[in-house]
Amino acid sequence: MHPLLQQPTWRFIDQSNIMRNRTPLESFAIDDTLCEIVGQLRSPATIRTWVHDDTVVLGIQDHRLPYIQEGIELLHTNGYQSIVRNSGGLAVVLDSGVLNISIILSEEPASISINEGYDVMVDLIKNLFPEVADKIEAYEIIGSYCPGSYDLSIDGKKFAGISQRRLRQGIAVQIYLCIEGSGVTRAELIRDFYNMSLKDVETKFTYPQVNPSVMASLSELLNKSITVQDTVFRLQNLFKNIEANTLNDEELELYMFYLQRVLERNKKMLSK
Repeated sequence: MHPLLQQPTWRFIDQSNIMRNRTPLESFAIDDTLCEIVGQLRSPATIRTWVHDDTVVLGIQDHRLPYIQEGIELLHTNGYQSIVRNSGGLAVVLDSGVLNISIILSEEPASISINEGYDVMVDLIKNLFPEVADKIEAYEIIGSYCPGSYDLSIDGKKFAGISQRRLRQGIAVQIYLCIEGSGVTRAELIRDFYNMSLKDVETKFTYPQVNPSVMASLSELLNKSITVQDTVFRLQNLFKNIEANTLNDEELELYMFYLQRVLERNKKMLSK
């Protein structure tokens, strides 16, 4: 296991149920809060699990699409809300079959490189699914939505993507894991979103040409039923030195500051 996963104590915050009908903007504000708290060594390293219903989380470049409002209307017609996140990447789908995991670490006393941050998450997922650890690969899957050099795939089919958020000496490494449902169906939604938002207009930024056939869920790839809750239990059992809790009063006050900031930023982005 990666040295950064061998913490003397892990704080564990499970929000895989209570956040489902809330906006993911709240989750990004929580991770910002934890970045500051953990980064300043006022909390142990933290693992947080979170799930949100039927939302497409857009990247900063997505809101610059020439027909973005028409794309957003298409998402709404299909029953999805949309937000703009504060970490890197492009559009991804969140729903009840997608588990998000955040690992929050401090750069005190030693800095953590960007690649090392990604490597920590890759190692966590391989330890989480030892039955296919030797088949999980990290490289860019061309044709996937939100492509990146640390796409996680099995046999060329992507089931997860990783991003990072760095704030006040803290690092939040975030992953979305498509556990249940159809990877193709999620990818078709994002393909249609880009088709509607671009309409063949040439742009300086190159948006992904989504090929739904390169996306899958872990349940599909392992050919057996795996649930989001199964995966949360796996995570809890992986670490013996965890302390499960929630934000305390001091942290909740800081959270309200970060929540207001992400809400204002999101409103500004989507109004352009």
